[in-house]
Amino acid sequence: MMRSWKESTSLRAGAALMVLSVVLAGQLVSESVLAHDQDDDVVRVNADLVVVNATVLDKNGKFISGLKRTDFQIFEDGTEQKVASFTAEETPFAAAILLDTSGSMETRLTLGRSAAIRFLDGLRDEDVAAVYNFDVKVEQMQDFSPGRDLPARAFGLRTKPMTVLNDAVLRASDDLAKRAEKRRAIVVLSDGGENSSRASSDKALNHALQAGATIYAVNMSDTGPARDIVGASILKNLADKSGGRYVASPGGTELREAFASIAEELGHQYTIAYRPLNRDRDGRWRAIQVKLDRPDATVRTRKGYRAPKS
Repeated sequence: MMRSWKESTSLRAGAALMVLSVVLAGQLVSESVLAHDQDDDVVRVNADLVVVNATVLDKNGKFISGLKRTDFQIFEDGTEQKVASFTAEETPFAAAILLDTSGSMETRLTLGRSAAIRFLDGLRDEDVAAVYNFDVKVEQMQDFSPGRDLPARAFGLRTKPMTVLNDAVLRASDDLAKRAEKRRAIVVLSDGGENSSRASSDKALNHALQAGATIYAVNMSDTGPARDIVGASILKNLADKSGGRYVASPGGTELREAFASIAEELGHQYTIAYRPLNRDRDGRWRAIQVKLDRPDATVRTRKGYRAPKS
């Protein structure tokens, strides 16, 4: 049956599909647009963008502001990339606080709650935070909000035997991926124990990278020679590979200063975007390195991203 010009145009418009998947801070942003050329054939146009959030610190660990695009060089697998965009504006961030309520935290739960309260107190008016606890399962106690009080139910929590740290990171990452804020953080308050997650550590970390979430891990276990080395290693790995920070002390001046610094850097990070020269969609890990033309400065960012696979 012959269709009218109007009907044909409507059908073609309905067939056109735009898919926009934006994952910040070191993940690949894929834009796939279906459009019609002059012969009405469908043409697929792909543009890939890698976006990296970078924290720049001086020798005293203080954030360095006022840097320009020309101060940075970015490399992927050792090959320098051309910067497509650069921003340094102060922006709100979303944070997910993960409180470990497993059995190994029984004597440390009060300290964990105090740490969560301290982090919430340091947020700005425009920032939002959600609070989760995890033991045999992951539960969200408070959705993302500008509230600065720990939910009342957090004070009635009791520890349970098992630990699903990986599942907690994965859940928080997926929730953060839905947020509009460009800068996203996961604050883990735990002794690093893991014995019951369905997700592997690699899967949890990949979800965090896909969400553009920087992980800050606070080791809540007792300090000293009795500290669990394996647990500490798990927390350090999450922080290091996501471009975050591992905090060794569960309280005191060190924790207070660390939280103040974390809140500052999340609101003032530099955001750099580039289109990778390597366009292969092979699912392989791509190492990212950001260099700065300042010998007295340290750049902290994620270690890379996993390319999409097709």
